[in-house]
Amino acid sequence: MIPASISIAFRIAALLALAAFPLVGSEFYAEVVAKILILAIFAMSLDLLVGFTGLVSFGHAAYFGIAAYAVVLFSPPFAAANLWWVLPASMAVAAAAAFVIGLFVLRTKGIYFIMVTLAFAQMTYYIFHDTALGGGSDGIYLDLKPDATVAGITPFDFAEPLHLYYFVLAALVAVYVFLTLVLRSPFGRVLVGIRSNEHRMRSLGYATFWYKLAAFTLAGGLAGLAGFLYAVLFGFVTPEYLSWHKSGDVLLMVILGGMGNLAGAIAGAFALVGLQELFSDWTKHWQLLMGGVIVAAVLFMPGGLAALPGRLITLLQKRSGRG
Repeated sequence: MIPASISIAFRIAALLALAAFPLVGSEFYAEVVAKILILAIFAMSLDLLVGFTGLVSFGHAAYFGIAAYAVVLFSPPFAAANLWWVLPASMAVAAAAAFVIGLFVLRTKGIYFIMVTLAFAQMTYYIFHDTALGGGSDGIYLDLKPDATVAGITPFDFAEPLHLYYFVLAALVAVYVFLTLVLRSPFGRVLVGIRSNEHRMRSLGYATFWYKLAAFTLAGGLAGLAGFLYAVLFGFVTPEYLSWHKSGDVLLMVILGGMGNLAGAIAGAFALVGLQELFSDWTKHWQLLMGGVIVAAVLFMPGGLAALPGRLITLLQKRSGRG
């Protein structure tokens, strides 16, 4: 185990490094890091299901994509929507979709749950891919980024890359703190109990279906936050945001980082995107290298990146004891 003081110090140092990065890095790399931060929010939302509740969803990208489309569809043509209503509205649409889908998929378990979540996600994908609603396979563009003006005051401007970067960073911190508090609450402890032994939790009187549905809906809403930010960052949305491989990517982030660890989900997002960028510069067959890394991570890092510091400390303690 890592001492709490060291863990907290590392998190603070990482946060300070992320805050300072756009001041010393180029605008291009600041956008790449902002993209990773958004995907880290996406990964944390899925980790709430996979790592803490024991629900392996393979259709989580549906809520990411629904919110991304919502911000474009809610925005008036050639004008900016107000941030303070379009953001909660986009998240609410994603959460509502997760609630409705959860009513059906949570009645299944195991491999059937995985396949049904994938099926619903693909249905959502084809709604936007095959209709004029989502602009077909080409997607649709966000004409202007949302406006943050409230009471005649504009605290920040999304048209400024630096302002958008810090908003994304603040959103990441807010989601991390929020999920930490949720998981420490009685509700979060019930979710962990469901992951460990749902039958026992049910025998103790907990309505496990409704707890799982609440977690599923919450995860969908947070994935919607990530989808909203992704659409704002890049200014366009395509059906690929809802595709099965988008769900696979975020699941790989959770696995690489370490399931059941919010900081691990963030580390997994940085690792996956960083490796993709690195390998794609090396060769056009970079997917083969990524596959090898994933296999090696599963075989030799069962706890993911989050478990590495603890394992290293344990190893050093053993060696010092021998010395």
